[in-house]
Amino acid sequence: MMARGWESKSVEEQQSAADAQLQSKQRLTPEQAARKQREETIHLSRRLILQQLQSAQNPRHRQMLENALADLDSRLARMV
Repeated sequence: MMARGWESKSVEEQQSAADAQLQSKQRLTPEQAARKQREETIHLSRRLILQQLQSAQNPRHRQMLENALADLDSRLARMV
């Protein structure tokens, strides 16, 4: 019985957190939402490039990935 109480409390906390996230998203202006989307896209691209760098063997391919990573880093720096 005690475990159920804890479980339902956790679900309530998760639902509350999800509601808070939804409300904070609703408060964003269209410009803020677009900027946030661009930033998230850059972060995702950056993670993908880092994954590819871990397995890249060809020096030219590695150089291309490193250049792309530097470009993404500079984009992020300009956003701040």
